[in-house]
Amino acid sequence: MSSTSVVWFRRDLRISDHPALSGAVERSDRVIGVFCLDDHLLTGRMASGSRTQFMLECLADLDRSLRERGSRLVIRRGPPEREIVDLARATGAREIHLTRDATPYARARGRRVADACATADIRLVGHPGLWAVDDPTAVLTAGGTPYQVFTPFHRRWLEEPRRPVLDAPASLGAGVEVDPGRIPDLAELGLTQDASDPLGGGERAAWERLDQFRADALENYGRGGHDALGDDGTSRLSAYLRFGAISPRQIEDGLDDGAGSEEFRRQLCWRDFYLDLLRRHPENAKLEQQPDRRGIRWRDAPEDLARWQAGETGYPLVDAGMRQLLAEGFMHNRTRMLTGSFLTKHLGIDWREGERWFMRLLLDGDPAVNNGNWQWIASVGSDPQPVGRRLLSPTRQQERFDPEGTYVRRWVPELRRVPDAFLAEPWRMPDDLAMACRCVIGLDYPPPIVDHASARQEALARYAAARG
Repeated sequence: MSSTSVVWFRRDLRISDHPALSGAVERSDRVIGVFCLDDHLLTGRMASGSRTQFMLECLADLDRSLRERGSRLVIRRGPPEREIVDLARATGAREIHLTRDATPYARARGRRVADACATADIRLVGHPGLWAVDDPTAVLTAGGTPYQVFTPFHRRWLEEPRRPVLDAPASLGAGVEVDPGRIPDLAELGLTQDASDPLGGGERAAWERLDQFRADALENYGRGGHDALGDDGTSRLSAYLRFGAISPRQIEDGLDDGAGSEEFRRQLCWRDFYLDLLRRHPENAKLEQQPDRRGIRWRDAPEDLARWQAGETGYPLVDAGMRQLLAEGFMHNRTRMLTGSFLTKHLGIDWREGERWFMRLLLDGDPAVNNGNWQWIASVGSDPQPVGRRLLSPTRQQERFDPEGTYVRRWVPELRRVPDAFLAEPWRMPDDLAMACRCVIGLDYPPPIVDHASARQEALARYAAARG
């Protein structure tokens, strides 16, 4: 008698190096893949039109790969505890396989499905595949406790054994006998595309991007390449990792022992660290991890927030980063840090406002990674560095990481004619030069929204008052 298993795809939208898919193939004659469109994720507080479009492209590519192996992707919409279990019943499946996740909502959703499976006498089987290491809970101190700071976590993480990378299955058995549904377009979901020039989604696109990165930029990664804004030596793989169009294990397996590979491996570790941090501290989704930072008196300044969102702060590098986000659904990591520091320290606005805005626009918007990065730069998270250390000067950051103004001039075209000597602080240009450059401050480009020195002192006082 033939057996059937269901693979519940969530944010593992690929067929290669997929432990859940491979496990189902080993245990069954027929495997049916399903994705459940969850209204909570589509329209909830972290909804994003651009990220959803990227996901839909990943789903289309996954469906194509499944069809090539004799199956196809079943699409359902509704509570997964109902839809996934109903599909298993309709196909006679006795097992549902899934990749374990870390976020509070994903884990709560998984528990609901587990309860429904138990009632229906269906086995729910969890697998690794989200992290570079299979079990980040094993990355512990000598005393057996979880790490709270990245650097020692990284040292121990490097020692953790890795499993072999899994090949894509050659066949998935007989075809799907139930209504497969279809992948909707963005408008049918009530969403619109926010980005004007986004990356395309899918496993094939992920591999193309990885191959290009390894050929063009990996060797110099970590030698200023991934920080030099004009060059943009970043991998652009983060969105593909967010949806599992490629696995972190696959990426790491293709790295060598060079300095660039070691630095990039460190970035994969940051992802594992933040995923594990949110798994252990689910309250971080809404609260500062450091309890003594929960009393910070953030400013209620909607006009300042709107100027920051639009890239109209008067600080060129901040504005360039925010405009790149609007256009591409992506922002360079260096400007993520700067714009986050600027919002929380210079403007004194709650980091959750920034987290929410980034989650709306980022193609790679990951609840754990985005939350961890925002808490880190706002000095309220796991790493207890002094507040002033992450109170970044927009002027100095621009002079250091975009000295020729390539990045700023690309994203802030009003400043293209401004000489290098005034590009980081265009408000200091003499009036006749501003007229000649067609960049009159207050007319063609806004004046600084705050004074850096004054904002720095106010930020230090704000944080000190909260700790006191």
